[in-house]
Amino acid sequence: MTTVTDIVKMIDHSLLHPTLTDEELRAGCELAIRYNVASCCVKPYHTKLTAELLKGTDVLVGAVIGFPHGNNTTEIKVAEAKQVIADGAVEVDMVINVAKALQEDWSYVEQEIAAVVSTTKKNDAALKVIFATDFLEDKHVIRLCEICSKLSVDFVKTSTGYNFVKGADGKYTYQGATTHVLKLMLEHTSPEVQVKAAGACSTLDRILEVRGWGITRVGTGQTEKVAQDAMARFGN
Repeated sequence: MTTVTDIVKMIDHSLLHPTLTDEELRAGCELAIRYNVASCCVKPYHTKLTAELLKGTDVLVGAVIGFPHGNNTTEIKVAEAKQVIADGAVEVDMVINVAKALQEDWSYVEQEIAAVVSTTKKNDAALKVIFATDFLEDKHVIRLCEICSKLSVDFVKTSTGYNFVKGADGKYTYQGATTHVLKLMLEHTSPEVQVKAAGACSTLDRILEVRGWGITRVGTGQTEKVAQDAMARFGN
């Protein structure tokens, strides 16, 4: 039987908006503690403050690197991973080099992920590898899943929430964690690699749906609504 804890412990509470202030971070961490979610996912410079705010709780500290476009050099991503871990992160969400994936320079992509996962493993931190799937075709997603399985990363993740695709009309669209891409990722990752749905996965019904397929984490800023809906449906 599904419980409220089952749901909230899937949530990485997203505190990543470019305009998010320290005051808003504090409020977000308080909310995360109140509902006892899995983690707070924060910007690199907010990692140290987040670790202080979450100290003594069961909510984990997660930080992004190479965010949101993945264009940093491998050396900078490694250095950034070391920094956020030193500041208190126990989970690291890294954006791949999307252009290298699109041009199928898989040697580069694999070496980059390997360098970062080596750093996280040495420091007992989990690595979530963000694909930015809106930019990719199925063949790219599949190859990335195979690489991440080979390297034994902890999670593969759909999106950042900020990778918008510009159309011919000049307007931007965003799909995020679609049913198609989530099932593709589940099919092509090894059982040891978990899948995180991020982007357009922010309602209780959607979270229950993807949980049924085997998704273990979701990224959302709609944590309070999801938690309250879960309490109303499943009780306290």
